[in-house]
Amino acid sequence: MDENDLAAVYKNRFPERELARKNAIWKVLVEKFLQPFVQPTDTVLDVACGYGEFINHIRAARKIALDLNPETGDFLKPEVEFLKADGRKVAESLPGKVDVVFTSNFLEHLPDKTALTDFLAQVHEILNFGGKYLILGPNLRYVPGQYWDYFDHYLGLTHLSLLEALHLKGFSVPVCLDKFLPFTTKTALPTHPWLVRLYLSIPLAWRILGAQFFIAAEKPGGGGGVNICFYLLFHARQLTASLSGLKTMKQASRLFLRARN
Repeated sequence: MDENDLAAVYKNRFPERELARKNAIWKVLVEKFLQPFVQPTDTVLDVACGYGEFINHIRAARKIALDLNPETGDFLKPEVEFLKADGRKVAESLPGKVDVVFTSNFLEHLPDKTALTDFLAQVHEILNFGGKYLILGPNLRYVPGQYWDYFDHYLGLTHLSLLEALHLKGFSVPVCLDKFLPFTTKTALPTHPWLVRLYLSIPLAWRILGAQFFIAAEKPGGGGGVNICFYLLFHARQLTASLSGLKTMKQASRLFLRARN
C-alpha cells in the first residue's frame, strides 16, 4: 500500500470528526496506563503513529513520530519530530538510539512473518540497553472473524505467537496482557474520560471486553537486565486497581439499589 492509499484509508477509517473523541480516549490511556513505562528523560519513538494520538500525549524529553502518511505531520504537536518514512525500514530512517518504541495496531499490517522478524530485529537494534518496546494490537485468539474485516490486515497474531517472535529476537517480556482494550474504540470502549478511567481501573473488565493485547518487551543489558522492581510495581498496581474496581462496582450497585427503592 503506497502513501496515497494509506492517506485514503486513514480518512475513511478515522474521519476528522472522530479525532476529538479518539484523542480524549488516548489522553486518559496514556496518563493512566502507559506513562509509567516512560521516564521524563526518555527518547520515545512512535512507529506508524497515525494521527499522533499516543505521541502527542506522552511526556518525554524527546518525542519522534514516524509514519508513511504525508498528512500525519499536520496533526502532531510542535514538540514532536516527524519522520515521513516506512515503518518497515525504521532502522534506516532513525538517526541514533531511543529508549522506548511504541506501536499500536501496526504489526498485523506487515505482509508476513519474515517482515515481522525483520522489524523486531530493527527495534532491538535501535533501542538502548534496558529500552522498552510497548505493543498494542488485536489478538487473533479472541476475534478470529473480525480480525480479517480490515482490508490491510495481513498477518495473524496472538499474544503467544508474538511472545515467541520477541524471545527469538532477544527480547525479555516482563508484561503480557492477552486481554486489555476492546477490539475497536468505535463501539465497545466508553469514550467519556471518566468512563475510560473507570475501565482502566477495573482489570476484571478487561477480561470481559478486552480483545487487544498489551505487551511490554525489553532489550536486556546495560544495567543488568530487566528492571524487576518496576515490573513488580506494575503488577502490584494492577492488583490494587482490581481491588479498587471491585469496591467501585459495589458502591455503584448500592447506589443503584437505593435509587430503585
